[in-house]
Amino acid sequence: MRRTLLALALALPLFATQEHLTLDRALTLVKEHNLEIKVAQDESKMKDLDIKVADGYNYGSLDLVMNALRSNDAGNVFGFKLQSREATFADFGFDQFLAPMGQALMKANSNSLTSQDLQGMNGVLSIQPSKLNYPDARNHFQEKLQFQIPLYVGGKLNKYGKIARKMAKMSRLDKQKVLNEKVYQTRKTFYDIALVDNYIKNLTVILHNVEELQDTVENMVKEGYALDIDLLQVETKRADVLRMLNQAHLNRDLAYQFLSFLVDDKVISISAEDKDVPMPKMKKEEMVGRNLDIQKAKIGLEVTDLAVGVERSNFLPQVGAFAEYGSADDDFMNDFTDKDSYTVGIQLKWNIFNGLIDKSKYEKARIQNLKAHHQMDLAKKGIALKIDKIITEIKSREYDIRSLEEKVKFMNRVYENYYGRYKEGLISINDVLIKNSEQIQAVLKLTTTRNARNNKVFELENIINKGIL
Repeated sequence: MRRTLLALALALPLFATQEHLTLDRALTLVKEHNLEIKVAQDESKMKDLDIKVADGYNYGSLDLVMNALRSNDAGNVFGFKLQSREATFADFGFDQFLAPMGQALMKANSNSLTSQDLQGMNGVLSIQPSKLNYPDARNHFQEKLQFQIPLYVGGKLNKYGKIARKMAKMSRLDKQKVLNEKVYQTRKTFYDIALVDNYIKNLTVILHNVEELQDTVENMVKEGYALDIDLLQVETKRADVLRMLNQAHLNRDLAYQFLSFLVDDKVISISAEDKDVPMPKMKKEEMVGRNLDIQKAKIGLEVTDLAVGVERSNFLPQVGAFAEYGSADDDFMNDFTDKDSYTVGIQLKWNIFNGLIDKSKYEKARIQNLKAHHQMDLAKKGIALKIDKIITEIKSREYDIRSLEEKVKFMNRVYENYYGRYKEGLISINDVLIKNSEQIQAVLKLTTTRNARNNKVFELENIINKGIL
């Protein structure tokens, strides 16, 4: 029993749903669980690691090198012995040289040296020492530490580090852009659902009015004051309203499914007021400056400035230091300190001529920097124009909304008036249904206009990087 209860307790989060979800809570869930945001965060983390890679080049590299070799090549074997500090005169063939040389010296001391002996002494120099030319195969184990560090590279490493930091900052802006997009979609979906709920509420009232009209017509048909065709027209109108109401419910269900995708959890209901999105209040210059694309363009411009410096460094000398410490023997790690050795050095490298490649690269980087300046100016003007256009569209729709709200109120009163006059037999059912259609069209137009206005406000918020989270 305990195991069953434990299993159920662990399984509950898998079936958890969101009821009466508030906008603030939804935005928190999006920030914590949305997969696209997580991908952007991972990308940003990788760019941060690139900074460490760029900085790491300033500290040089230390390598442990271990060689295990075996060879009978004369040059290799002799070199192995030298590295192991084991070379002897016997390795040079002195065992084949000393015997005839010793005999010649003895004869010379006894004054018995003949011309043939002198010729024999000249032949000693042409002896090919077998141990030197045909050595036995030898093992060679070498262990050493190698350290290399750049001392001066014309400021190139410093600029690479700064470029890496700029790219990491740009990646964070990309992450913010994805976050803004998800916030935009979440807020828009919330307002869409609230707007559809209001539309459903209005359609429900209209449906109630049509059903009330249908009951009235049915009674009038029974009493002989109306025709069957009148009742059929009302029933057709009721079917149209039901169709529109059903479509509205389906659109709301689709919005809930999209909201569930955004927060990565099942959303059943939300808690939201039916109101229009407030217009951002800030100066146009601030709006343009907050735009993420403009901020990215500024960073890109700074990167091209640094890139010019990188290419300029190719005209300067490059200085590096090198140190090596190790030991070698025919047995692994044998007599390490007795046979150890070290090498240190500094290298200066300064390119004198390479076919003007460096000059061409520098000119290309300089032109790229100039292009970035022009693109920056163009982007600012483009964003400013886009902001002006959106603000104009918002103001236009706000005027339309005020007008349509008055029209909806007016059409409601007109319908009630026509319905009353129809019951008194003063007008036909066609007149009533026409006003009912006009009432529905006014409600629908108001809903679509409010939705269009809200969408433009959300678009403006996204452009100016309002920073909801």
